[in-house]
Order: sequence, then C-alpha cells, then structure tokens
Amino acid sequence: MRNVFIVAAKRTPQVKSGLDFKEVSVPHLAIGLLQNILDSYPKIENTSVDEVIFGNIGAPPQFANISRVIALEAGLDQKTSAYTVNRNCAAGMEAVAQATLKIATSRAELIFAGGLESMSQMPLIFSKEMTDMFIELMKAKSLKERLTAFGRFRPYFLKPIIAIEKGLTDPFCGLNMGQTAELLARELNITREEQDTFANYSHQKACAATKEGRFHSEIVPVLVGNKMDRILTHDVGPRSDSSVERLGQMRPFFDKKSGSVTVGNSCPITDGGSALLLASEEAVNRHALTPLARIVDYSFNGVAPKYMGLGPISSISALLKRTGQTMDAIDLFEINEAFSAQIIAVQKIAKDAALCSRFVGLSEALGEIPSEKLNVNGGGVALGHPVGSSGSRIIVTLVHELMRRRGKWGVASLCIGGGQGGAVLVENLAL
Repeated sequence: MRNVFIVAAKRTPQVKSGLDFKEVSVPHLAIGLLQNILDSYPKIENTSVDEVIFGNIGAPPQFANISRVIALEAGLDQKTSAYTVNRNCAAGMEAVAQATLKIATSRAELIFAGGLESMSQMPLIFSKEMTDMFIELMKAKSLKERLTAFGRFRPYFLKPIIAIEKGLTDPFCGLNMGQTAELLARELNITREEQDTFANYSHQKACAATKEGRFHSEIVPVLVGNKMDRILTHDVGPRSDSSVERLGQMRPFFDKKSGSVTVGNSCPITDGGSALLLASEEAVNRHALTPLARIVDYSFNGVAPKYMGLGPISSISALLKRTGQTMDAIDLFEINEAFSAQIIAVQKIAKDAALCSRFVGLSEALGEIPSEKLNVNGGGVALGHPVGSSGSRIIVTLVHELMRRRGKWGVASLCIGGGQGGAVLVENLAL
C-alpha cells in the first residue's frame, strides 16, 4: 500500500440555502475549485489527472453524473474518468476514501476528490396521484381520454413533496435526523441551555476565524449575483450577533411540545463545495508538488439508525485501532455538527465506558474529545452542512488548521444519516 498525499485542499464559501448560491449552477460549486488548484500547479497537464470523484446527494437531473461535468468543464482531458458517489452526509468523505484506496493500490496517481451540494436547488416532487394523472394524459390518444384523465384531478394532488424532507427521514427507524437528536437529548439529559450554549460558541468561533482570516487559505471566492458581478469570499451563515438569550427564544422544531432541538442549535440548510487533490509519491516527484498532508487511513462503521448521531464514536474507535494511534496524540478533531445535542452526546459518551457499551457497543471508552481541540474554527451549526460536501469540507478545514497550528495529527469525522459514522486520520507534513 503506497502513501497517499494531499497536495491541495480547497472549498467554496458555505452559504445558507436561498441566498447567494441559489442561482449558481450546481457543478460550478466545484469547477472553480479544480481550476484554482490546477492554476496553482502549472506542471500538472490536463491529461495527468486519472480520475475525478465527487460526492453529491441531490443529483440534479440535468447532471446525472455531475463529476464528469465538473471534470470536463474544469478543463481536464476527455480521457479523464469521473464518477459520483453517495453515502448521505459522508458522500464527500467517501469520495476521498475511494480516491485514497485507488492511489494506495497503484490504480491511479492523481485524483481530484470532494463533494458538493446545492440544497437551494433540491426539487419539490409531485404526489403519486398527480404523477399517475400525468402518465394517463401522456397515454391518452383522444380528447375523451384526456378529459377522463383530467376528471380524476383533485386539488390535493398539487400538494408538493419536499425532497430534502424525505431525504432526511430514515426509512428504517422512521425518525428524521432532528428527531434522532431529540432522542439523544432525552436519553442523555442534555438540556436546552447546553445545546444553545454550544451553538452560540460555534458561531463565536466561526466569526472569529472569519474576522482573523483563518479561512482565507482554504476558501476559493465565487462569482455570484444575477449578473455574476459580485465576488463572494466568506461564509454566509455564522452570526456575529448570536447569543444564548436569542437562541433561547426559538421554539423547538422537531418536537414542538416537549423538544429542545431548534433551528438555532442545529446546522442550517446550506450550499457549498470542497475538493482535494490527492497524489502518489511518484506523482509528487514527477510534477514537483509539495504535499500538505498524508492520509493515513479511514474507517466507516454502522450504528443503530435511531442513534445515527453517535457514528463518530464508532468510526474514530475503529480508525485508531487500525492505525495504532491514540486519542491523546490527536492534535485536532473536526467533527461535523449536525446538531448541538448530537455533538454534546458524542463528547459525553466517548469518555464513558458504560455509555460507549450501551449506545455504540464498544468494549471500552473511546476517550475524551477535548473542547479545546474540537472544531476550533466553528462547525456545522454555524458554517452549515451542505450534505454532499461536508465529509470532504471537514478534511479541508482540518488540513489548513493543522498547518496553521503546526499540529501533527488530525481526525475528521461525521455522523451519517441511516446510522453510520465515517472518520479519516491525516498527518500534517507542513511542519
């Protein structure tokens, strides 16, 4: 198994859905990232990249294999292979994992991998009754048959089905993602105040990182606006005016009678993209590249769907066992914040052997995830969670922050809708 190096790691700003990215064609949430990286490495010819692998959940109908569109629009040669992957919230991480495996096993030398999502452009779906009526209309060969088909119409046929709402509901346990967070909050006695305090801190950290320019090295600006005449350089989501008091005024969203999870202490629905250029040692030498980091290993593991938010505990545990690494040696953790309650639950359970056994089935405690090492520039509650991109976005952010702090080891992890967890261990080489 060969070493796999991260040569470049970039992302777009992350933007709340319905705002600056609502009109941006979905592939362009990644095309500019590839072009930016290629411009930075002129010795990489457009024929040198073996493959492009991106994670995407929404799958825009006009871009069925969106990775292929990204590859060609970015200027890569038509011989460059491309395919799109889906592992729910970890789709971007799955893309990185597959690229890692291909390079490690000598199936490729250079691969672009990442994820993207335009949650603004996820569609509304017609009901089955309305769809059946359209089918009958298409089959109709006479005016009488058309009128008969129209005669079956009822106003309730027009009630749309919200695709994103369906996608965020688990078909096995019947709970949507917010309800799984409510379940953890109840079973672990996580209070509303704890959740709002965590959310407020996430916003404070993200705003401070933006103000101090800590995201500058990882963000590639994007042209936005109706006339594409404005450059967006920063995330649109973190709130500088956030406070625990203001968050406390929001009503529960997923359990309106007795719940504690609100839109304020949950990740917002967000658009964005992220990309990494991965290379073998041979490719690094051939193209005179300077690696930023090394991907040591990755792990994906399943947990009970109703406890899907605990996936990071299972996947980090398996990852550390595979690599022989310890929790104490990890300098930084980037764990996607789907919900404040979920991250608080991960921290609480990880350090308790009995809870690890009860909720995740581990024979021992994972270990403490110190708050001072966790999402130091804010996380998904402030920055958002563009589903197909988050798995690769947290790797991008982790690599840059390790470099900035001169830390050596970092873990990126996230929970995955459906009851899974994913984790990646990286080694900073820019020391």
